[in-house]
Amino acid sequence: MTNYEDQNKILDKCQSHIEKANVDFIDIRYEIKKEIDIGFESADIKEVGSNTTDGYVIRVLNNGGFGLSIVTKPDDIPWAIEKAQEAAKVISTIDRSELADVPVVQDIITLKLEHDPRDVPLEEKMELTRKYNDIMLAQPEISSTSLAYSEVYRQKFYVNSEGTRVAEELMTVSMTGQAVASRDGISQNIRVGIGGSTGMKNLYGRDDVFVRRAEIARELLDAEPVKGGTYTVLLNSSMTGVFAHEAFGHFSEADGLENNKSLREKMQLGLKLGSDKITIVADSTMEGDLGYYQYDDEGVRVKKITLLDKGILTGRLHSRKTAAGFGEKYTGHCIAEDYRYSPIIRMGTIFVEAGDKDFDDLVKEVGDGLYICDAKGGQTVGGNFTFGAQYGYLIKDGKVGPMVRDINMMGNLFTTLENITEVGNDFHLSERGGCGKGQWNIKSAHGGPHMIIKETVVGGV
Repeated sequence: MTNYEDQNKILDKCQSHIEKANVDFIDIRYEIKKEIDIGFESADIKEVGSNTTDGYVIRVLNNGGFGLSIVTKPDDIPWAIEKAQEAAKVISTIDRSELADVPVVQDIITLKLEHDPRDVPLEEKMELTRKYNDIMLAQPEISSTSLAYSEVYRQKFYVNSEGTRVAEELMTVSMTGQAVASRDGISQNIRVGIGGSTGMKNLYGRDDVFVRRAEIARELLDAEPVKGGTYTVLLNSSMTGVFAHEAFGHFSEADGLENNKSLREKMQLGLKLGSDKITIVADSTMEGDLGYYQYDDEGVRVKKITLLDKGILTGRLHSRKTAAGFGEKYTGHCIAEDYRYSPIIRMGTIFVEAGDKDFDDLVKEVGDGLYICDAKGGQTVGGNFTFGAQYGYLIKDGKVGPMVRDINMMGNLFTTLENITEVGNDFHLSERGGCGKGQWNIKSAHGGPHMIIKETVVGGV
């Protein structure tokens, strides 16, 4: 772990280049990224590897034009600043930007981990991965498995010409994969994922998770495909979270609205978009959560933002550029995958706030419908969405019945927001994240409680 003195030296070196630049604004982001990957496919180990990379992202704002350059060698920084200036000059003729005023900060954030992965030998990580993989493979009717351990350590340094100097460490670990059950030529699979940002603690003692996921795969062999139709559906926390992220959250990212006049009109702050039951929050300030961080890649401290408050649109996510363009407050949500990319507006942790109904009461309220569990891909086009689910259950006369499979839930965002009738009092956030908006973001987490939506179209047989 780099100490405070070493981190300040790195910040000083970046600062020295900034002081020589004659531009309206300049920032330099330097990042060191260390990765470890271990992979199993059934009984065979397929991958064991580690990698360390680093690089610099230079952004220049001059006469309204924003230019960017990326290099991997410190000696190339002066050249990169020149190239960013040249790009800014060209961009200023076609697009002009302003930056919202933000506080100048100087801060160094070090990791607080429970069982630091860097202190765990590679052999122990490999054996833990093998153990969980073997647990799934040993369950009845499981024909194949895959399981991968991923460890990503990022050390980020940010300086700008306004005086901000920030260093922050981030650690993300996960185990993800699937179990495939087979019988008489029929196969069904189920996904599994555990992890977090607080170290190895969440990875130990999780045998029951892998046993249960394999059991669900086997149970899917006996499940009937769901019948297509319109249902009242009860979503579990995974499905609720994916709805919050995919169907709603991306429309709260201001860069997707700034050049879309019709969508911007639909997403005006203060408009009533949904039921009084639904409140959606973006909050990456929760220490210990997968999506936790303190500063974004513009050196701005992240804020908790209530995006939708009892159905009323109350906030959105911003970079400094979009905050200035919209005339709204900065939020600290401008994030890059790593040093190879310029930061863009990203969700960290997004969720539906818990309500006051327990699970049994929710099932009774559904009456006849579907209980849909665990997201399995999906897409959003305009205001319309389609999400797959890994499995589900029929609900009949207020009771959970037999398992069903091959479930696709579809709808329109604005109609669906109005059709949310109840929200549960439980709450769960995902342990593993991911969002592929132009760049991959492993710290994009989601979740919430169980939630009822009426008049939902479900595709099936």
